[in-house]
Amino acid sequence: MPSPLPGRGGRPTQAQARELSARILAVAAELFLRDGYGATSIEAIAAAAGMSKRTLYARYANKAEIFAAVVRHIIDEVRPPQDVPLIEGETLSAVLVRLGGFILAAALAPKALGLYRLMVAESERFPELAKMAATQGALAEAVGLIATLLKSQGEKKRHAIRDPEFAAQQFIFMVLALPQRRALGLGKKMTSSELRSWLENTVALFLHGYS
Repeated sequence: MPSPLPGRGGRPTQAQARELSARILAVAAELFLRDGYGATSIEAIAAAAGMSKRTLYARYANKAEIFAAVVRHIIDEVRPPQDVPLIEGETLSAVLVRLGGFILAAALAPKALGLYRLMVAESERFPELAKMAATQGALAEAVGLIATLLKSQGEKKRHAIRDPEFAAQQFIFMVLALPQRRALGLGKKMTSSELRSWLENTVALFLHGYS
């Protein structure tokens, strides 16, 4: 049961402020993913979080800001922990398999799939949603990391790739294409062993195409 909100005359402690933020984001994420963006109101979020609209508006100017914060929250949840090294492996193939594993784990997480479904379902009515998700930086960060890796390999004459950023984008799309489609219900969900085999074959095909 959530702890009570601070009284009107008192300022919340840092711990209370963090708890309040976490409560808002958890409730808002649940409502957005369950009911959709259009059907979720500021009033519904405030009521489910056990607070007044005034308290909610003190933190977020509108529903779009809450949604953007939810997107950032979900992205942070599915990222690898900060102490886990991303670039690790004796060969480029091994490094890409490792990175591809992180990408798949993030994209196939239940909340990430829910967010993807929401974007597809409501992007026509609310085109700003896709823009919000795109600007949170998860895909751009992954592309930048892989492009830098590919560029460094080219400089070492191991794999000369003319356009590392384009190649990085293609790699991510190759990794995600079928597993994400199946996880969304368009086919049989892939098992852990199937995902590993898919990833290894994808990396091999990618490197062959750019060798």
